[in-house]
Amino acid sequence: MRFENILMYKDGAIGVIKINRPEVRNALDNQTVSEIEQALLQWENHEGVMVIVLTGEGAKSFAAGADIRQLREKSAADALLPGLSGLCQRIEQSTKVTIAAINGYALGGGCELAIACDIRVAALHAKFGLPELSLSIIPGAGGTQRLSRMLGKGTALDMILTGEIITAEKAERIGLVSTVVPMEELWETVVGKAHKIIEKGPMAVKLAKMVIHQGYDIDIKTALTLEKFAQAILFNSDDKLEGTTAFLEKRPPHYQGK
Repeated sequence: MRFENILMYKDGAIGVIKINRPEVRNALDNQTVSEIEQALLQWENHEGVMVIVLTGEGAKSFAAGADIRQLREKSAADALLPGLSGLCQRIEQSTKVTIAAINGYALGGGCELAIACDIRVAALHAKFGLPELSLSIIPGAGGTQRLSRMLGKGTALDMILTGEIITAEKAERIGLVSTVVPMEELWETVVGKAHKIIEKGPMAVKLAKMVIHQGYDIDIKTALTLEKFAQAILFNSDDKLEGTTAFLEKRPPHYQGK
């Protein structure tokens, strides 16, 4: 499939989706959102891909939010369509691990796109913010909900109500990103993190992600039961047998499908 606004390529077991609109700071217009969703579906269905990385072209912007011209024309009915919110839900619910390689500004919808990913790695010069209230709208692609769950209600309220643009270093300090590195080390760091995941038992990776996401905002008793069921599945799996056997034999595991 040919895309106009994104690049899509495979690097080993890593499926890359790169927003390719540097002339407009990789703004997320309707077409770009649609193309990312199509690429995500392709990587989701690709058996050779275990980790999906989202990033932006250039060194200025990961994604600088919505296209303001399109935003100005949106009606109440448009807010009820899946749009960017639907894409973020698809990213969060992907069976593959998703990593945001944040190469610059991640503002508005770009910040929401990043926080929908499982892991966030940022270049040192990256900036983060949710400035939507300045346009008299709110972060509507999950920002009000994911950010408060990720950072706590107080920190989320501060960021959203003030619209403050924060540095990558502060983002790491408050837990918005897990790793900050110089720009020239960004891709190497992301690939290294991806390979650590790829080396793990594939079924265990999928179930660990599922249990964490599904158990996060339910009561602890139900979440622990979900964890038990996931472990029961793994105890009966070929992956568990291979992983434990390889450990005892002091060799790397060779999981099926890799």
